[in-house]
Amino acid sequence: MSNPVTTAPSPDGSRTSALTVPRRQARSRSVLVLSVCSVVGGIAIWWILSLLNQATLPGPPAVIAKFVELIGNGTLLPDIGASLTRVLIGFAIGSGLAIPVGFLMGWYTSARAIMEPWTQFFRVIPPLAIIPLAIVLMGIGEVPKIFVITLAAFLVSVVATFQGVLNVDKTLINAGRVLGAKDFTIFRRIVVPASLPFIMVGLRQGLGAAWATLVAAELIAASVGIGYRMQQAQIYYDLPTIFVGLVTIGVLGLLMDRIILWADKKLTSWQERR
Repeated sequence: MSNPVTTAPSPDGSRTSALTVPRRQARSRSVLVLSVCSVVGGIAIWWILSLLNQATLPGPPAVIAKFVELIGNGTLLPDIGASLTRVLIGFAIGSGLAIPVGFLMGWYTSARAIMEPWTQFFRVIPPLAIIPLAIVLMGIGEVPKIFVITLAAFLVSVVATFQGVLNVDKTLINAGRVLGAKDFTIFRRIVVPASLPFIMVGLRQGLGAAWATLVAAELIAASVGIGYRMQQAQIYYDLPTIFVGLVTIGVLGLLMDRIILWADKKLTSWQERR
């Protein structure tokens, strides 16, 4: 006769198989191993391609050497600081505005009727196309750079938040009203939690849009920044410096995305995950 599978109480009072935690740990380890193998494999492919085409494609050793040189001569760290500041400010303002605007559009029909046409209108216009207008209206300082990044983050995040409110299960809202809950209570206790997964996805996409807009934003008379450094390297055909900029943006963007993903798991721990 086989032994029954033991169970343990979960935090919400239900009983969970004792095998669940080891299985999850094993799955996490396998995902980590696959991720590491993927990174190593990508670098190996890059290295092989650079060996086959040494005239135009710098390999990892050349890029690492250039990275050390830029750090040593005091060039890269100020560039990273300037670009990171612009992205963080633009992303914070854009997403900070997008969340309440998205909630208004999703919750109030009148607000949706007023704001949605303009949101969709500007959403199909690339933020890069706003750069000439931003220069004319705002000058060539930090304001137009941050404005373009803010616009890119806002337009992505607002749609995700708006869609999240629209996708809230109407049965839950109706049940709250039947039980006598006021609109504010329903909004706070039902709509906001149910919309969080969409909001967090919107934040991740908004962050990607902010970084994607950075290089073009630093076209606006910048004297420091990763995008500016890459543009200067393009003039002199300095491919290792361009690769240093690409890798730096990718690593910084990945780290910030992991932070948002960690916050997502904490805020939506109730959500069933695969």
